[in-house]
Amino acid sequence: MNSVSQTNPPVTASPFERYRHIVVEGPIGVGKTSLARKLAQRFGASLVLEQPGENPFLERFYREGRRHALSTQLFFLFQRVNQLRDLGQRDLFSQSVAGDFLLDKDPLFARLTLDDDELALYQQIFDSLRPQAPVPDLVIYLQAQPDTLVERVRRRGIAMETDISESYLRALGEAYSRYFYHYEDAPLMIVNTEFLNPIDDDDDFDLLLRQLLEMRGRRGFFSRGQ
Repeated sequence: MNSVSQTNPPVTASPFERYRHIVVEGPIGVGKTSLARKLAQRFGASLVLEQPGENPFLERFYREGRRHALSTQLFFLFQRVNQLRDLGQRDLFSQSVAGDFLLDKDPLFARLTLDDDELALYQQIFDSLRPQAPVPDLVIYLQAQPDTLVERVRRRGIAMETDISESYLRALGEAYSRYFYHYEDAPLMIVNTEFLNPIDDDDDFDLLLRQLLEMRGRRGFFSRGQ
């Protein structure tokens, strides 16, 4: 056993004892789905994940842009609402849940892609469906610089994402930053992933777990220099 393991043993206490429903959020390519999976696997939590592969309009949106923006957005909205409605019908006090999307951030995408008339229609539908979504007990917001997001999306090589423009990825990252700067609905842990890799590095993952377990108040920030 190396010295790092001796001084920093793996975290065994579960953040789900304190936060029964944890959502990991962040822009495309930042690693939210992978981190949600890792949390669920470590502590035996149920998973509620976005299903982008089921959206028949998404690839066309990435390829052709605004022409398919409204249909893409509405499909995701109804999909997410149905997933969260099912979650709300479960007994959250008897199980732990990890997810990779927050319904309240859904309009963030709509404002980037829809024209004024489409956005007004979308907002009416969103406002009618929003009350069906449970508020999580903790949100982990993963952030990274725009250049980092672009590089990560290109590196992971998902076919439908090859047509995503760099300008869209940059605008999306900035929109997330603005949104979570003002977010107050649930406790929030902001994690700077520039030099921290809790997904692939178990030591970094344990560092993050310690931050969650030691968090006081409704907002925390976790970062590390190069």
